[in-house]
Amino acid sequence: MIKDIFYQDWVMQEIEHLARCSFLSLIIYFILFNFTFAQDFPIQRVNFLIKSGIINIVNQKYPEANKNFKQLTLEYPELPLGKIYLAAGKIAEAYDYKKEYDSDFIESNLKEAKEHAEKLLSTDEDNLWFNYFYALAEGYIAYFDAIQDNWLSALSTGMNSISAFGNCLNIENNFYEAYIAIGTYEYWMSRKTEFLDWIPYHNDKTKIGIEKLRTAITFASYHSHLAVNSLIWIYIDQKDFNTAIEIGQKAVNEFPNSRYFKWGLARAYEDVNTDSSIQLYYELLESFKQEIDQNRVNEIVLKHIIAQQYVKIGEQDKALILCDEILAMSNLNDYELSRLEERLERVKDFKNTLIQ
Repeated sequence: MIKDIFYQDWVMQEIEHLARCSFLSLIIYFILFNFTFAQDFPIQRVNFLIKSGIINIVNQKYPEANKNFKQLTLEYPELPLGKIYLAAGKIAEAYDYKKEYDSDFIESNLKEAKEHAEKLLSTDEDNLWFNYFYALAEGYIAYFDAIQDNWLSALSTGMNSISAFGNCLNIENNFYEAYIAIGTYEYWMSRKTEFLDWIPYHNDKTKIGIEKLRTAITFASYHSHLAVNSLIWIYIDQKDFNTAIEIGQKAVNEFPNSRYFKWGLARAYEDVNTDSSIQLYYELLESFKQEIDQNRVNEIVLKHIIAQQYVKIGEQDKALILCDEILAMSNLNDYELSRLEERLERVKDFKNTLIQ
């Protein structure tokens, strides 16, 4: 009985991991892509503000990042980058903390940034930077549409973004950073449309997507780990856990305080070294506990995942303690309940199997 319930819950967890994979790989792509490409921007002060802000995002220092990007907007109003990054920071923060998105702020900044980029493109459609600005703005708009379940809009806008990144490659063919957006898109689009393989001329581009990401890691102009998060989850999806661990560990070594990479590394270890996976999940849990004014969504999700890992190694008593801790949490607000209602039912079912 425990095995059956555990398997069902593991399937649900795997679906959640893959959902996280799709979204998180995109958000990390955009964050790290800009970190790399910003080094080549011809204005040194712009480089400094962008790099400082993005490093702060990767390390979950969101107020500091917001200050960097506000300053970028104030000092360089002729560039749409400040507004793009202000929206990006808010998206990353809300995703990380599992809190409600400030939709008005995000949408208004991205809309203004896109319109700004379009005006720049109208003056010079072959300008690498103008295409980059437009691709970036459209990419974030597509991502934000997707997390709000506006799938048709997300698909259309996402295609515009990919096309603009393709234009960047047409303008500068050694612009390997563009491989990240295109490679990530090609892999996941192929995975999501596998059921169409029977149709003539339907191309499976999963291998091509991986090759592009590998190329980006090798030839990226500043940080070779800009494509890391995408590859971690892709190799997990491919069940090549050892490669996912190898890549993920390098990223964690580079950014030891970053939660973004630890999620993927912890998942990769689940099927290779459960003890290491549990340790990483506990590190994530402790990291969230250090944050001020956090809701309890991440805490409950992590404790549930850890409990399942304990069962895998035969430590049902520890799993039961975690289930009790979750179910003892009271006064969850409406938002927390909306995010956790189904999971709490699964925790109850899971606990029942442990006490039988």
